[in-house]
Amino acid sequence: MKLSVINTGYFKLDGGAMFGVVPKKLWAKTNPADQNNLCTWAMRSLLIEDDNRLILIDTGIGNKQNDKFFSHYHLHGEDSLESSIDKAGYSLDEITDVFLTHLHFDHCGGAVKWKNKENMILEPVFKNATYWSNENHWNWAADPNPREKASFLKENISPIKESGQLKFIDRNSQLTKNVFKNIDVFFADGHTESQMIPIINYNGQKIVFMADLLPSVGHIPIPYVMGYDTRPLKTLAEKDFFLKLFQENNYLLFLQHDSVNECCTLKSTEKGIRLKSSHKLADFLLNAQ
Repeated sequence: MKLSVINTGYFKLDGGAMFGVVPKKLWAKTNPADQNNLCTWAMRSLLIEDDNRLILIDTGIGNKQNDKFFSHYHLHGEDSLESSIDKAGYSLDEITDVFLTHLHFDHCGGAVKWKNKENMILEPVFKNATYWSNENHWNWAADPNPREKASFLKENISPIKESGQLKFIDRNSQLTKNVFKNIDVFFADGHTESQMIPIINYNGQKIVFMADLLPSVGHIPIPYVMGYDTRPLKTLAEKDFFLKLFQENNYLLFLQHDSVNECCTLKSTEKGIRLKSSHKLADFLLNAQ
């Protein structure tokens, strides 16, 4: 198995929205804000080569929306989805599977591109790939509630289904084992309905792609929950259960949105679960050989 970090760029979001009811005095220690109260966040994907599969987890925000849309998010950085995949030594056409943790625009926008912008025709970026979601979440996103409507964009979602490349992962319980070889998936419902969190078995070490269950090291304390979460009390319960599980078993957590820390491990303290150490994924993998 080979793992490659795919950096797709950075964006900015309101710090208060990212930390909900937590006072700025506390969250600014790990995530300092600019003069407009905006914090910088990564959009970090992961590419997994295992046997004959090349699996991309999430795709970033993409580039097909208009300037007005992008002006709200202050995109910056030199990285892009395509350039990072190329840098890792692969082409877009080699991707066999695109695993979408959920369908918010910053996670799936790069999955679809313009085929003919003048005639408003869209197509999947990865023409040879199967796109993976789950039926609960797909239906939730296709007919969005008012709270999430601005995050579920039809142009990111409909072309995937229309292409015939969409498949669903079964959800029979909170955990579905062996979705792919060496990959299990647990489902989290606090941030959005049936967000999929992949657990990767790398040489006996578990690596968890945390998506929006844990956006950054600043969100490790259990009450530090995003204002975007649709069911914040559910997120509290999910974090309490899973972070304890990950800490007790020394899992490595891959952080999608932390602009500084790619990965981290956890420790138990008198105040609860806290940051133990942070790592570059490449350094961790080198030590895991």
